[in-house]
Amino acid sequence: MTAPVALLSIGTADAPHDMPQTQVAAVARQLFQDRFPQFARMAKVFDTAGIHHRQSVMPIDWYVTPRTWPERTEAYLAGAVDLFARAAESALANAGLTGPQVDIIVTVSSTGIATPSLEARAMARLGFRPDAARIPLFGLGCAGGATGLAIAGRMARASPGAVVLLVAVEVCTLSFRMEELTKADIVATALFGDGAAACVLRCGEGGFAHIEAAAEHTWPDTLDIMGWRVEPDGLGVIFARAIPPFAREHLRPAMDSMLAANGDRVETIDRFICHPGGMKVIDAMEAALSMDQGALDHERTVLADHGNMSAPTVLHVLDRARHAGLPRRSVVTALGPGFTASTVTLSRAA
Repeated sequence: MTAPVALLSIGTADAPHDMPQTQVAAVARQLFQDRFPQFARMAKVFDTAGIHHRQSVMPIDWYVTPRTWPERTEAYLAGAVDLFARAAESALANAGLTGPQVDIIVTVSSTGIATPSLEARAMARLGFRPDAARIPLFGLGCAGGATGLAIAGRMARASPGAVVLLVAVEVCTLSFRMEELTKADIVATALFGDGAAACVLRCGEGGFAHIEAAAEHTWPDTLDIMGWRVEPDGLGVIFARAIPPFAREHLRPAMDSMLAANGDRVETIDRFICHPGGMKVIDAMEAALSMDQGALDHERTVLADHGNMSAPTVLHVLDRARHAGLPRRSVVTALGPGFTASTVTLSRAA
């Protein structure tokens, strides 16, 4: 019988600068109300987003000055490497392991460009061995936490005994720009924060949960829903279609199909652990998956405390669910560019 893929630990890291939502809203109003005619009508998103605080790699004054792509890249590299290292150190310590014991490193990040990639830049600090396998993943966006967990699980299953470290790092705030404003930019300014999360996996017994299955569903003709647009001063966010109504209408059939491949149904899952893309997305996921309103409580708490950090966010939710006590069976799920739904089915370890 094949040994299960065990989730041994989770670790998280917050960016160093706290940004209260009221402060961000005030700065945004000062900067945008005279330059963006629709700002007054859209400003309510800062109040309805369900966010109290967010964290960023740079102080809020840094974002007020126009920045070039090289400046944004410099901030990304410094902030993301530090977040990577602190999240990895936390996860490894929680598993009773150290950097030299890591065999495979899966890195998820889509908010900046790093070549060499983040795990290479953090090797000396964490003491990774020269022969450790490196797997950097780009372009997964908000689905990256769930998809990265699935890929890390597959790597662990394919290499029995190997220690696999997954690290998801995003520095979303660097997409904030004053030079060219769209409705999507205003929404992003109200939602996005920076952060990281890491998991340690190994094929074998132990840990707090086992990976049973993983699946993805990419809807046709949906490339325009979410992504980046590349412009001279950096990466600008794309929200070309409203995500909450799309999720409300289309998530359930896709989830039914993904779960059926493992002999499951929505009704057989005790808890969905979801990426909280925003309050309206949380409400839409509860409706689509036939949950009571308010059931996604950890999701709302993570959103309130950190905002939408993209890929790491769902792993922050998983960490809270773990501390609260995982039910017998749960599904980690996130939506991201593609447009794609990603799922990982977990069973609580004995």
